[in-house]
Amino acid sequence: MNVRSQLALALLAGLALTANASVITVQVATTSPAAQANAAAYKLAVDAAIANPAAYKGSKSVAVYDNLSVKNYFGGISNYAFESTINFGVTAAQAGTWNFRTGVDFGYGGALFVDGVALGYNTHDMWWANNYGAANGSLQGAINLAAGNHIVKIYGLEGCCDGAMQAQFKAANAASYKTFAASDTLNAVPEPVSIATFGLGAGAIAFIRRRRKPA
Repeated sequence: MNVRSQLALALLAGLALTANASVITVQVATTSPAAQANAAAYKLAVDAAIANPAAYKGSKSVAVYDNLSVKNYFGGISNYAFESTINFGVTAAQAGTWNFRTGVDFGYGGALFVDGVALGYNTHDMWWANNYGAANGSLQGAINLAAGNHIVKIYGLEGCCDGAMQAQFKAANAASYKTFAASDTLNAVPEPVSIATFGLGAGAIAFIRRRRKPA
């Protein structure tokens, strides 16, 4: 492969890095669950359990945030702290007010954050029963998002016997909610490494063309 071809491939690789699908992960740790006073307290309680090596049960990647239950990923455990993370991107055309909702099964309540901002919490025994209209069943909120990369965090505390959960978003100007999935075509803005790769590749190709230009 000649130098020009190699540079072209590097350029294409840099461009490919700009297209990021959603990345969904779930972490669980055993704990002594108790209802918390507010969203920040739920975050602290769950983070503390996750950071405890003796309690930590691991991290799992999720393809679709639907029918998600701890027993399906970590086996039949009880008295645990739950944390899910959704990394996703927003294009300039998608910027604006986004709505989020998650149907949960948290016996001791939980909290919803986007980019570190608490959108909602509930201290009750929560079970959505596959219905976002169920009392004390879901965590919901809206936030204005600019183009770029963003993070949804869902925290919960459970005593036992979890049911299937779901997380959805409604993008700015969208007509309806959509369930988060790793196959989402929500593209983030180019990361700095992608921009650098593009610039170097384009510059190098232009340099080669100048060198090969007839005198």
